[in-house]
Amino acid sequence: MYNETALVVFSGGQDSTTCLFWAKREFKDVRALSFLYGQKHAKEVELAQNIARQAGVTFETMELPLIGTLGHNALTDTSMPMDEQIPDGQTCPNTFVPGRNLFFLSVAAVYARERGIRHLVTGVSQTDYSGYPDCRDSFVKSLNVTLNLAMDAQFVLHTPLMWLDKAGTWALADELGVMDLVRRDTLTCYNGIPGDGCGHCPACKLRREGLEQYLASIHHSY
Repeated sequence: MYNETALVVFSGGQDSTTCLFWAKREFKDVRALSFLYGQKHAKEVELAQNIARQAGVTFETMELPLIGTLGHNALTDTSMPMDEQIPDGQTCPNTFVPGRNLFFLSVAAVYARERGIRHLVTGVSQTDYSGYPDCRDSFVKSLNVTLNLAMDAQFVLHTPLMWLDKAGTWALADELGVMDLVRRDTLTCYNGIPGDGCGHCPACKLRREGLEQYLASIHHSY
C-alpha cells in the first residue's frame, strides 16, 4: 500500500467506480474529482458524489464546458444520433469526445500538483476501449511523461483496468467487495439510465456482456 494520497478522475461509471475502490485499497488517502463538460447526462456527477460519500472519500466537481463545445459528438450534442457501432470508413464512433481524457488528466494533474498529490488514477482500458484513442496505454504513458516535463513533477498515472476486459473489471469489483454497488449505483449508459441502463447502447452492451461472462465463469468454477 502506498503511504500517499491518490486523486481519482471519477465519472461515477462502472470503470471509475471500480478504480475508486481499487485506490482505497492501494493508497492511504483517496480523493475524487469529477468534471462537468457539457455531457448530456450530468446526472452522472450526482451519482458520483453519492458513491464518493459511500466510499468515504473527498469529492469535488470542476466545470470544463470548453470540452463540450470544441467538437461534435453524440455525448454532448443532443441533436446527433448515437453510433451503435463504428461506421465503415471511420476509426472511432461518434460517442468519442475529442480531447476528453487529455483535458481531464491534464487538469487533474494541475489540481493534484497544487495539493501535493502525485498519484493520479484513471479508468481507461485498451482492452475494451471501443475505438477511443485516448484510452490506449501508449497515450497514457506519453501523457505521463509530458505532464512531468510540463510541471517539473513526478506524477504517476495509474490505470488498473488497462489490460482488463469488462468481465475482468467485474471480477475486480467483486474482489474489492463492491460488485453490488457498481451494478446498482453507477451510470455507464449513454442514454443516462443508472444501474443496468438501457440495455442497447454500446456502453450497456459491453457492460452486460462482461457481467454475463464473469457470472458464467463463477458458475463454472463451482
